[in-house]
Amino acid sequence: MPDVPLALAQVSSAEVFGVLRSGDADAGFVRLPVDRTDLSAIPLYTETTVVVVPKDHVVAAAEEVTVEDLADEVVWQPLDDTLDWEELPGQPAIERPATTADAIELVAAGVGVLVVPQSLARLHHRRDLTYRPVSDAPTSRVALSWPQAEPTPDLVEEFIGIVRGRTVNSTRGRPQTPPQPKAKRKPAEKATGAGKGGGAGARRGAASGKTAGKNPRGGSGGAKGGKGGKPRRRP
Repeated sequence: MPDVPLALAQVSSAEVFGVLRSGDADAGFVRLPVDRTDLSAIPLYTETTVVVVPKDHVVAAAEEVTVEDLADEVVWQPLDDTLDWEELPGQPAIERPATTADAIELVAAGVGVLVVPQSLARLHHRRDLTYRPVSDAPTSRVALSWPQAEPTPDLVEEFIGIVRGRTVNSTRGRPQTPPQPKAKRKPAEKATGAGKGGGAGARRGAASGKTAGKNPRGGSGGAKGGKGGKPRRRP
């Protein structure tokens, strides 16, 4: 798809399925689960869950933490949280931030911590914040989703294949173009035609060989040339 422009649009997790259903986007990266009634989806990978903290926080000294390590922390749960918590860790917060971006601002101000998929921690990266994996926190699975249609548009099919690691020329469920019949080989030329060309070359080679065999002084080469001497004078 080198000649097809690819436009990216960032939308919230709450809006992405509506964007796909309305046709405003051909496909999108979403978080599972997906309502398969009118959307198709292919799971791609599972994200690591991390905790976002200030760089001077005690958690920053560890390579990895557990949910229990956050027991004394205020853990923010924004309204757009994508993790399926059975029970939120840490101390209860007074209120829930509206967005992940708002929660990041609170963490940067030194108030509480935030547990999110790693991609969101990278998206909202700040120099004064860092993050560490949380080994036993809920994870988030990412999928490629698109509206169900019969047949799926060719460009969407190609994009799906590229995302899954195939080349742009691969097919996914489409009938392949039948192989073209091989061109018939031309019948071999008659031996007389080929012989004429080869014979001409042989004759030319023989002629040049004769020329090369002549003595520069006019005598012929080979055995006859060995008898050559001064010409006898007639009486």
